[in-house]
Amino acid sequence: MVLFTYLTPWSKLIKSDSVTVTGDAKTTVKNQIANFSAGVSASNNNKETAVNEVNTKTTELIKAVKAFGIADKDIQTNNISVYEDKLSKVGTWNVNNSIEITLRNVDKAAGLVDVLNRSQANHVYGPNFRVDDTTEAENSLYDLAVKDARTKAELIAKASGRSLGKVIMVVDGGQVNNIYPMMAKADTSGGGAPVEQGSATVSKSMTVTFELK
Repeated sequence: MVLFTYLTPWSKLIKSDSVTVTGDAKTTVKNQIANFSAGVSASNNNKETAVNEVNTKTTELIKAVKAFGIADKDIQTNNISVYEDKLSKVGTWNVNNSIEITLRNVDKAAGLVDVLNRSQANHVYGPNFRVDDTTEAENSLYDLAVKDARTKAELIAKASGRSLGKVIMVVDGGQVNNIYPMMAKADTSGGGAPVEQGSATVSKSMTVTFELK
């Protein structure tokens, strides 16, 4: 015996006397994490010399980062390259080693910038700020987004000479995170590099269908 399951399409669930609107809500949260990239490069006609120089300087760079308080799990080798450039006037062998650093206390961003600048790294990129976990912020927006949808729906119902009934359907529209500088300057006492931490705007959209009476 073959059993058939019939699924009711969304269009059948929505009554003709209804209104569908999208409610929006947003909140601002402080950035929680900063990512940096730092690398060492060297050029020499002797391959081994270039490799040894980069290895030594990279080891010292990693030691300095760990001494600053960065955990092993937050330091990751990003790229190692060794290549020969016969057209170079500096040296035919070019060697590079770069690491990615995750700083979990953004208040120390300026301090880490200074550590990297004092190191023998040839190139430093960052900080790139972001929010680590938006779950709590998102959860706080559900109620606000639905209330916003209800407000809009009530205006539409009033304009059409109707009144609002019960909620028929709700669809989670997701969220978008955008980075906006909020002038939350990190501690730069002692002449350190000025760093703006910024913040993230977490948004939530909810599409709600209401019955019209």
